[in-house]
Amino acid sequence: MKDYISVALPKGRLGDRVYSMFESAGYSCESMRINDRRLVFENPDAGIRFFRVKPTDVAIYVERGAADIGIAGKDVLLEYSPDVYELLDLKTGICRMCVCGMSDFRDDRSRTLRVATKFPNLARRYYDERSREIDIIKLNGSIELAPILGLSDVIVDIVETGRTLAENGLTVLDTVLPISARLIANKSACRFKWDGISAVCEKVGKEADKQ
Repeated sequence: MKDYISVALPKGRLGDRVYSMFESAGYSCESMRINDRRLVFENPDAGIRFFRVKPTDVAIYVERGAADIGIAGKDVLLEYSPDVYELLDLKTGICRMCVCGMSDFRDDRSRTLRVATKFPNLARRYYDERSREIDIIKLNGSIELAPILGLSDVIVDIVETGRTLAENGLTVLDTVLPISARLIANKSACRFKWDGISAVCEKVGKEADKQ
């Protein structure tokens, strides 16, 4: 059986952009461009196997060895701290993790700050560094609603254009960190498949440099 390099791609626009890099680097798979319900795609000639998963699950598939390499946002890597190697900044999926709130927000340090977020670990580390006492409110969607409805004082969330914030009377109060997509690898796979993985990394890296 051919020794494939298995790649976990995030579903959605980021996965499509990254796949285009792989395609340009010589790791194409024609069936990926067909709109069907399949999740696994192979190109025996290129020795590559792709499968699509939820973006937050990519690091799990790579860490557990179901994928040799994968593409995950820096936010996911910092939030969950998976035991993987980070090989390459793909220079796409660029955005920011930010603290946001109502445009008239003023922080009253005499009381606990209520912070709504999908990223409790990142938010906790950010405020710990500032010795700020906070109450984390973990939400899974519609984060912008939290300060509007008085559920939280601020939110910690990903900001790409800032349009949704502005349309809802919110503004960026501080930038926590810049984010982009990273190529990650399973540690064991790097021992046994390094030639293949390093070749992919080099070729895809050249495509990333063109971004």
